Amino acid sequence: MSGFENYSNELAEIDREIMHYAALCGIDLADQAAIHACINAPHASAPEEKAPATLRGLLILRIKIETEMIEQGMTPGELKGW
Repeated sequence: MSGFENYSNELAEIDREIMHYAALCGIDLADQAAIHACINAPHASAPEEKAPATLRGLLILRIKIETEMIEQGMTPGELKGW
């Protein structure tokens, strides 16, 4: 277990951050191709790449939490706009 005690609250908090960073990056969360491109983008260390890197990390974290929930027999809610 990852230590998340209330998955729905944790996902809601992560989703708020994802929406914030998606807006900063100009990524439409309904655009699956843009989401996949963000997740698969190479890691960049330049300061101007901080928002996309943070968004990428949040998306990966959400996927890991969803996976854990599914393994425990739970159904994760969808990311708003996804």
